[in-house]
Amino acid sequence: MIQNIANPVAEIVSVNRAQIEHRATWMGLIYDELVKAGIDAEPIIRRAIKRCGVMHGENFKKQCADPSNAVDFKDAFLGDETKVGPQSFNMSDIKADQDNVTVDFHYCALVSAWQKLGFSDETCELLCDMAMDGDRGIAEAMGLTLNLGDTIAKGCATCKLHFHK
Repeated sequence: MIQNIANPVAEIVSVNRAQIEHRATWMGLIYDELVKAGIDAEPIIRRAIKRCGVMHGENFKKQCADPSNAVDFKDAFLGDETKVGPQSFNMSDIKADQDNVTVDFHYCALVSAWQKLGFSDETCELLCDMAMDGDRGIAEAMGLTLNLGDTIAKGCATCKLHFHK
């Protein structure tokens, strides 16, 4: 059973979460409509999301003084726990060294949107994994690999991301 409880946040973070939910609502409804139409939606959505991730990854790469340094990637992609992005996902344990970036997410606005749409836990888990293809694309553009450990959509307390060379 998915447990995804939003922590209290500043208004700007709430606005960002609402924008993330809006994006996830579109994704979920497009997936649902494609499936209803008898189309194998998953590979199409995965390819589109990964393309988007690669585009974002190329932009992050341009922001890095040394794109081969995972610390520079962390700074461009996540910043620190005081930034709006990390607060939106209630991130903690953001760590980086030359070859690795790890972070834990304690809340997911995307999962929240899919739950509000009434999708089953299994569908939320699938949508989550498809959405993570964006992060996989970011990693690829940066010359990294993303290992996704626990996820909120699988019913875990956190999402554990590990970007590495």
